[in-house]
Amino acid sequence: MTQIVTVLGGTGKTGRRVVSKLRAGGHTVRPASRSTEIPFDWLDDSTWQGALTGADAVYLVPPALPSQQVTLVPGFVRRAVDLGVRRLVLLSARGIDRAENPDALTCERAVRDSGVAWTVVRPAWFAQNFSEEFFQPQVMQGVIAAPAGDGKVPFVDAEDIAEVAAAALTDERHAGQIYELSGPEALSFGQAAALIGEALNRPVQFVDIPPEEFVRGATSAGLPEEHAGLLAGLFGVIRNGWDERLSEGVQQALGRQPADFKSYVNRSAAEGKWGEPQ
Repeated sequence: MTQIVTVLGGTGKTGRRVVSKLRAGGHTVRPASRSTEIPFDWLDDSTWQGALTGADAVYLVPPALPSQQVTLVPGFVRRAVDLGVRRLVLLSARGIDRAENPDALTCERAVRDSGVAWTVVRPAWFAQNFSEEFFQPQVMQGVIAAPAGDGKVPFVDAEDIAEVAAAALTDERHAGQIYELSGPEALSFGQAAALIGEALNRPVQFVDIPPEEFVRGATSAGLPEEHAGLLAGLFGVIRNGWDERLSEGVQQALGRQPADFKSYVNRSAAEGKWGEPQ
């Protein structure tokens, strides 16, 4: 049985949910981020050993920027294995295997070539991008602006991502698996906005904007240019209809259907994610 699980990004969207689910299952968990008791910072490798020493398994959330993934993740994986980690569960992204950039699969190659048990989790766009950071302020203002056009996405609930990851961290049956996760239906950003507005009983609309306008706005708000450009590229995938397909990873890993977007919206509204609870 896994004795200690280190969860990188332990205060983030998926990480804190993984921590909660592991603790509920009776496992010893070590959340690791810049703000946790045992600190972890991708850009400070002196923090890696404290996060890894004594851990049996690691939930690996890579740094956001592709350039950092290439330079940092392979070395981190080697350090983890050298310190005795025997299971790695990587948070990757759906469609990454079809990316034109040859470096896109660096993180996946690192865990698959590690010599220890591994699982790769490739989710579609998080539903929680509408309620936790990212689009949350825009939802509260009533206008979601993004260069997504009429393209559709099968938004996946972060609770489902975390449950798959927690299972993979603690059950050897998931070793060697790549799970592509999505929700049960593909929605456009306009349809998603309408469902949120319906739950909030106030108008929430989607406005399609040019990619360059999105990049300008994101960088002026403090997002690194590399990250803004990456996001613009991901929106281009949506706009072109390449992200519309459904995936069966939740069903394969958990033996049940994924949560639908409307259930996520109703729950988030009831929790007051966009203002007073509905």
